[in-house]
Amino acid sequence: MTTPPSKPVRLIYVDDSGAERSGYATFSWLELRIDDWQSALRTVLDWRHRLARDHQIPVTYELHATKFVNGRGDPSLDPDWNRHKAKRSRVVDDAFQMLANAPWLSVGTVYSHTTRRGRDFADERARVYGELVTRLDQRLTAAGEFGILYMDGDGTDRSYVAAHRELKLATRSLIEDPAFQHSHSSHLVQIADLVAYAGYQQILQLPQKWFAWPWYPALTPKDVNGGPIAV
Repeated sequence: MTTPPSKPVRLIYVDDSGAERSGYATFSWLELRIDDWQSALRTVLDWRHRLARDHQIPVTYELHATKFVNGRGDPSLDPDWNRHKAKRSRVVDDAFQMLANAPWLSVGTVYSHTTRRGRDFADERARVYGELVTRLDQRLTAAGEFGILYMDGDGTDRSYVAAHRELKLATRSLIEDPAFQHSHSSHLVQIADLVAYAGYQQILQLPQKWFAWPWYPALTPKDVNGGPIAV
């Protein structure tokens, strides 16, 4: 009996952004083929080692976009460096230059804008995530690939799991439930967080965050949809 060829596998790292006060619920992701994983992690680790050398930011320091960009915490071992927010934005500039040059990378962002608040806003976020999962699954199926989705978090929000289990097993290409991983333990999840923050700022366009506007557009050639899409 002839063994059918195995399907390629794609790794997908997802993080959420947006805020109830703005009415935006957004999810962004980065993806790569599984055989590019080693190269991808090497690229990110090389960048982190440059940060350690040039800015005294330890490789083990968790880069959380909202905290880092907005000047919270002490990422550098140099107290003077930590007091200058402009230096932080230049680090993120460098991150997106690194990502723009990465041959292994694809990204995407989906979002909605709503007047719903409280529990209703949480339900809208869950709906947007469900749209993301459906679109990813359909694209994987069309490409003849399987996908494994990694999500920042601890798995306590069961709406993420529910979205995966609503896919029809006979045709689904996203494998299992989302694999939850805390960002502090994964450099690629931290990069997904940067992409999610940049995607949200691209949609929101706050004048006071003008320095963040170029970040997501730097990845437009790698966006599977050509840019953020409303769902």
